[in-house]
Amino acid sequence: MVFSKNRIVQIAVVVLRFAMGGAFAYAGYVKLAEPWQLFAANIADYEVVPMWAAKFLAHTFPWFEVLLGALLITGRWFRTSTAATSLLLLVFVGLMVHAKVGGKNINCGCFGSDEPISWKTFVRDGSMLAVSLYLTAMAFRNRRKPA
Repeated sequence: MVFSKNRIVQIAVVVLRFAMGGAFAYAGYVKLAEPWQLFAANIADYEVVPMWAAKFLAHTFPWFEVLLGALLITGRWFRTSTAATSLLLLVFVGLMVHAKVGGKNINCGCFGSDEPISWKTFVRDGSMLAVSLYLTAMAFRNRRKPA
């Protein structure tokens, strides 16, 4: 069977959509399965928002991650969901860089409360950012919804 370049790109977009959507849905699920106070503490450790905001984010952000994951998987609001994912990952990577440069030895908070920021988290989140930026570019390149 011969695939055209366009067909391979379409398949890649669907596979990457499912992978990113699954990662975001899983990240939200893991945070929801743990006591919210653990995620609030992880957020507070970055020292970029006041404690009331950390508590608010700990209650709401996991649900937003699950929603974003579902939107990516289903392909609904593709431009909005990919742009939001790219923006969030830019913020996440920026916060991790800020923490490391500031000498903080804290947990990432990405996939649960027991994950210190390391070169592995930078590689993983950087790879996710690259995939998300690619999906965003594909979303805005095509006027049609992805398959």
